[in-house]
Amino acid sequence: MKRIGLVIYPGFQALDMAALTVFEFANTLLPEPLYELATVSVDGGPVRSSAGVALESTALAGARYDTLLVGGAIHEPQRQPALEAALGAVADSTRRMASICTGAFILAAAGLMDGKRVTTHWIFGRRLQERHPRLLVDEDKIFVKDGAIWSSAGVTACIDMALAMVEGDLGVDIARQVARAMVVYHRRTGGQSQFSAMAEIEPSSDRVKHALLYARDNLHKALSVEELAAQVHWSPRHFSRMFQAQTGMAPAKAIEKLRVEAAQAMIDQGHSSVGRIAAMTGFGDEERLRRAFLRAFGQPPKVFVHQARRRNDHVYLS
Repeated sequence: MKRIGLVIYPGFQALDMAALTVFEFANTLLPEPLYELATVSVDGGPVRSSAGVALESTALAGARYDTLLVGGAIHEPQRQPALEAALGAVADSTRRMASICTGAFILAAAGLMDGKRVTTHWIFGRRLQERHPRLLVDEDKIFVKDGAIWSSAGVTACIDMALAMVEGDLGVDIARQVARAMVVYHRRTGGQSQFSAMAEIEPSSDRVKHALLYARDNLHKALSVEELAAQVHWSPRHFSRMFQAQTGMAPAKAIEKLRVEAAQAMIDQGHSSVGRIAAMTGFGDEERLRRAFLRAFGQPPKVFVHQARRRNDHVYLS
C-alpha cells in the first residue's frame, strides 16, 4: 500500500484535493487498492482553506509516506518554519515529494528543491526564482519532474501531475482510464506550455475566432488568407485588416503560433521524426519547422525531441 499525503496549512487552495482524487480513481480500477490517501498538516486537526472550508488532517510526523503533495494557495504562502522543518525531517523516507502551484515556495524554503528544475503558477514563477535563486524555475511548464521532486503549475495542473505519477506507478493504460473516468480530455504532458496559442491571440469577433478554429483543425493545409477569408465570407483584404486589428498580428504569424504549438505537443507525446512532425503540422519541411522553433523558443526542435525522450525515460525508470 502506497500512502499518499496532501500537505495542507491555513489558507490552502481546496481545489488541490483533486490531486488525491486521481489516486482515488486509480484504486477503483485495480483488483486491490494500491493507494491510501490522507490530508496531513504539522499538528493535525482541522485546517481552514482559503474558501473557508475546513478539512480534518493528521499530523505529518505520524506516519511514513510514499508521496507527499504540498498544496498551494491563491497567494504566496507565508513562511512556515514548523512545516518546513517537518517536511525536511520526512524527506529521506519519502519516495517522491511534490508541490502544487505556490506550494513550491514551501518546499523551496525547506531546502528540498535546491538545484532542481521546478515550476509553479506562471504568475509566481519570477518571484519564486528571486526568492530562491538555487532553483531552476521553468514557469511555462504544466509540471516538472526532477529526480524525486515534482512540481506543478496552478489550479488544474495538479491533476496532470498526479496522472503522470499514476502512469509511472501503474502504466499508461490505467492513467488513461483514470483520465476518462474524471472526464479529463487527456493528460497534458509536463513539457506542455501553461499557455495556449488560441487563448493568447484572443480575437473579439466570432468570425475571426471561427477562422482560427478552422486553421487549428486544418494545420496540414496551406491555409492561405483566401481560404481563411472564405470560411467567414469576407474578402481576403477585409479579413486581413480585421484579423490584424483584433489580434495585433498578421494571419500568417498566428497560424505559425498554432503550428508551433501543435508541433511541440506532438514532440511531448513521443513523436521523434522532425520531418513527419513538420509535414503533419503544415510546415512542409524540417527547415521551416526549425526556423519557426528558433523564432519561438531560441532552440531547434531536435532539442525538444531529446528533452522529451529523457523525460519519458525518467518517468518509466522512476
